Amino acid sequence: MPKIKLGDYNTLRVKEEALREGYGELFGMYLDGGVEGEILMPQKYVPENTKPGDEIECFIYLDQDERPIATTEKPLAKVGDFAYLECSWVNEYGAFLNWGLTKDLFCPFREQKRRMEIGDSYIVHVHIDEESYRIVSSAKIEHFLEKPQSAQDVKLKMGDKVDLLVWQKTDLGFKVIVNNQYAGLVYQDQLFKYIHTGDKLPGYVSAIRPDGKLDISLQPIGQAAAIDFATTLLTYMQNNGGRCHLGDKSDPEEIKRQFQVSKKVFKKAIGDLYKKHLITISEQGLELI
Repeated sequence: MPKIKLGDYNTLRVKEEALREGYGELFGMYLDGGVEGEILMPQKYVPENTKPGDEIECFIYLDQDERPIATTEKPLAKVGDFAYLECSWVNEYGAFLNWGLTKDLFCPFREQKRRMEIGDSYIVHVHIDEESYRIVSSAKIEHFLEKPQSAQDVKLKMGDKVDLLVWQKTDLGFKVIVNNQYAGLVYQDQLFKYIHTGDKLPGYVSAIRPDGKLDISLQPIGQAAAIDFATTLLTYMQNNGGRCHLGDKSDPEEIKRQFQVSKKVFKKAIGDLYKKHLITISEQGLELI
């Protein structure tokens, strides 16, 4: 039988009902954890009409006594993930973060860049502590990202669509975590909409540097960006009387405010629609044919 994945989702078979000794009161189900033995799923998490022999997809974590426990709750992160979590409380050992489960996620002081405070949120990495076998978190993000030494080490290519978690603001723009794996940078002049630490959004690989560092765009790059935005512009004009007051000589900042794209992408999209005989261009702007 496969080994239980602690801090992750598992599909387990219901072994038997869990009855309170001496009372016959049902307080959950015991799931077959293989070499881990029986794992309790408290009754409040058991799906309706579940019976022995059924299989349940569940998340396995540790209860207050460090015993494996099963839940059908969906945490905000699992082991191996980076996440933006709020600090619920603090004691003399560290901070406890709300990750969507009954038991909060521990972040020891030694894994904090600065002392965490109740009500504030932080980007952390979720992992299993090798010494205690507990599920813990760390705000020292750099220790858990892959560190490619060259462009060949990066399992991505130019133009790839990726998942981003916004990490932190810098003088150059925003650091982002790419595909839960690499660090990347969105440059300030590529920001055509407001983003904040903790945001999850799609992005695109705009450059892979010789040292393996990633430049990220929030829009498709090259011709793909123009094609993508051309559809958006066409829809905008159809919904606004067949006109757009902006044109190829408009101020880049005005284009950015209106459509959250660069002037370069805007002009390519205009050219694409013009070649297809869908619009006319004048000093007053654009008009549908």
